[in-house]
Amino acid sequence: MDRIKPKVLRPGSRIAAISLSWGGPGTIPYRYQTGKRQFEEEYGVTVLETEHALRDAVWLSKNPEARANDLMVAFADETIDGIISTIGGEDSIRTLPYLDLDLIRNNPKVFMGFSDTTISHAVCFKVGMVSFYGPSFMAGFAENGGMFPYMVDSVRRTLFSTDPIGIIEPNRAGWTDEYLPWENPENQSIRRKLNPCTGWKFHQDAGIVEGQLFGGCVEVLDWLRGTDYFPLASDLQGVVLFLETSEDAPPPSFLTEFVRCLAAMGILEGLGGILLGRPGGGVDPNTFHAYDTALCETVREEYGLNEMPIVTNMDFGHTDPMFVIPIGMKVRINSTKQEIAIDEAAVIQN
Repeated sequence: MDRIKPKVLRPGSRIAAISLSWGGPGTIPYRYQTGKRQFEEEYGVTVLETEHALRDAVWLSKNPEARANDLMVAFADETIDGIISTIGGEDSIRTLPYLDLDLIRNNPKVFMGFSDTTISHAVCFKVGMVSFYGPSFMAGFAENGGMFPYMVDSVRRTLFSTDPIGIIEPNRAGWTDEYLPWENPENQSIRRKLNPCTGWKFHQDAGIVEGQLFGGCVEVLDWLRGTDYFPLASDLQGVVLFLETSEDAPPPSFLTEFVRCLAAMGILEGLGGILLGRPGGGVDPNTFHAYDTALCETVREEYGLNEMPIVTNMDFGHTDPMFVIPIGMKVRINSTKQEIAIDEAAVIQN
């Protein structure tokens, strides 16, 4: 299926900031304003809040229809070039009954976020539109002491250019998931401690495999199972599934159970490959291998899929810095060369 690509962003673009789940901007305003300022200054764009983006968390929790309406208004507004989540949360799923899928399909534009925003990405995938799993204003663009160059470059290459994205290199400058409480403004100027990068881990040499990207936060995807927004097995045939774990740090066994469910649904054996983000939530790096083992052993030993490419410890999700994943675009995995690339642009000229 050919996906609808949104139009490229450029200096002067107008970006809508939206709170689809937790009311983070209303709870910790300075953190949101820092992300907004750093994003505007780096890319030369203007950020405007949707009607309810800055409402307090309690009000937003009680009004999922208002959150959904903000999304519909942002997609329908011809003066808005892109939509980016302020932050994730845990209840975007409550917006689903109030969405107009035709409106989204007929008004494609850049849409980006991660974590609980997985819900809205599943909606975009259902209507056939490319969307972007990447930073939000409060997590990513509001990085303490300034944004990470690796993330800045990925956003620019993916959203602000019509050149092919090309090879996606692993981050080599150090990674972090250190939590410095946002409630303390003094922490904003303290750079988080970096851990040394160990590179991505390629498992099962399968040569070259290509497939469209789909995925997100594994816990949120699990909430979608059984709804009309979790793709059918036929929709995921040949797809490269990307997964990452949230700051709640589910154990490796959660991956095992999720993969078993995919197999029972007739999805697993049809996948083209699996990409796994570096575990989030302060998991001890010395135990990362347990997540790799849970995934690889389930795929290989329980279901005999010895030639399915699996890449783990990747720079996306609840780890910083992250690269942007264009959902619905075709990714190329070269296990022999240990190389991952997207050979076309994810956005089109205006």
